[in-house]
Parts: sequence; structure tokens; C-alpha cells
Amino acid sequence: MTLITDQFNTNGYYIAKNALTIKECDEMNNDIKEMAGGKYPSPIFNDIANQGSAEDVYNKILCIHQPHTVSPIFVKYMKHNNITDVLGNCIGPSVKCMQSMYFIKPPGLPGQAWHQDEAYIPTRDRSLCGAWVALDDASIENGCLWVVPGSHKNGYIYSFRDHNQPDKYDSAQQMHGFDESKEVPVEVKKGDDVFYNSYLLHKSEKNKTKNNYRRAIVYHYMNSYSFLPWGKMPENVHPAQFDNRNVIQVLGKDPYAWKGYQTTPGLY
Repeated sequence: MTLITDQFNTNGYYIAKNALTIKECDEMNNDIKEMAGGKYPSPIFNDIANQGSAEDVYNKILCIHQPHTVSPIFVKYMKHNNITDVLGNCIGPSVKCMQSMYFIKPPGLPGQAWHQDEAYIPTRDRSLCGAWVALDDASIENGCLWVVPGSHKNGYIYSFRDHNQPDKYDSAQQMHGFDESKEVPVEVKKGDDVFYNSYLLHKSEKNKTKNNYRRAIVYHYMNSYSFLPWGKMPENVHPAQFDNRNVIQVLGKDPYAWKGYQTTPGLY
């Protein structure tokens, strides 16, 4: 067993050091700033349009969903060799991507309470894997990830309840019913990539710094041979046959390529 699969299977996550260069990280950060200024025609910024300069808009945002649907730069890094090489170990030889999430998290903005990604993106084969790339140094002070190592192993999905801590976490509910004392921080440097199993319990804290962003891009990947029963299901389609085709093939073969692909900018 390789070091990657050993750590990934045992702890539920693996850290690839220096997966991206500083220059590559800056290319994504700069692209989002230009996106906030109207670089790409898209609905992503419609809800905060005309509310100040591009910098003002940028500093109001915690997370941007699906930037890869409007920006070719984010598609390029979705397919980066240093990412897909690890995915080949964690998922298998054929991998598709269905989601990107860019976190800006300026000073003072909240984190996200305990959750498992599988609760949001259901898969049938437990192959869902997140690739969380630090686009700034991520520390306890600016709101790095926290995880419960090994919490992925039994494949159990925990229940949600309100966290009642609006100053610390965003509006999403938190999972409960596990031993939080086993949590550990995942402090990483700019360019490091945290690969984690979709059943791994994880959270992030509020950015408590005065001047530092905690930017990151998270891509979600899964086995290409598994259907993706995610999003609004069309009428007259059996749940067992529903396969969302808002996906991009990043490694190996797509056995369902004959179905075609869809692209919905800024939406799940």
C-alpha cells in the first residue's frame, strides 16, 4: 500500500505538500478578483452586483460556488497533474469532478460547523473525495480546517442540528453525536492540498485575524463509473437511474460520455 492510500484510508485525509506553486495559487486568487469586477458574464455575483468596487465585492464573500463553470483557469487547475495523480490513488483510475468552491474568507468572516460532504453530495460507492487547496497559509488564527481523524471509517452519516453560534459559523447546521475531543487542526502552507474522504467529519473556524485572508479552492471528485444522484431529479426518472451530468472528466475513461455533459454556471 502506498503512503498516500495508507494515510488516506487510515486517517481519512492526506496532505500533498507543495501541490501547487505560489504563482499558480496567485493566478486563481487574481482571477476571482477580476471575476468580482465583471471579467466573466455570469450569475455568480448577481446578488451583490453594484455594491461597490470589485475589492468591496470581493471582501464581502465567504464562498463562491462553481467558479469553474465560468472560468477556464479553474478548469485547468481542476485537472492539474499533482491533483489527479493523488486522486488516482484515493479514488481509482477514472475520476470525474462535479463541484468547485472558492473560499475567500476575509478577516472576521465565519467558518463552517461540523459536517460530512457525503451529506451534501450523495454517491453510491463512497468514492467522493475533496481536494482542498490552500491559496493562503491556513492557520488556527485565520480559520484552517479541523478534522476528526478516522471518522470516515464506518460510513455513518450523522444528523444535523442548529449550532446556535452565528458569530463562529455560517448559516448551515452542524452535525452532532460524535466525540469532538478527537479533533485536530490541519494547518497547511499556501499551495498544499488536503485530500479527504467524504465521510470525514471536518469544520473550519472564524477568521480571527485583522488583515489576512484564508483563501482556498475545493474541488469534489468521484469515481467516473458511479452515477451522480445529485440535484433536482427530472420527472419520470427512477432515482436509481438519475445521473447528474454537470461533470468534467479529469482522469481515465468516462463510461457515460455517450450521455453528454451539462454546464450550469454558478449553480449546483
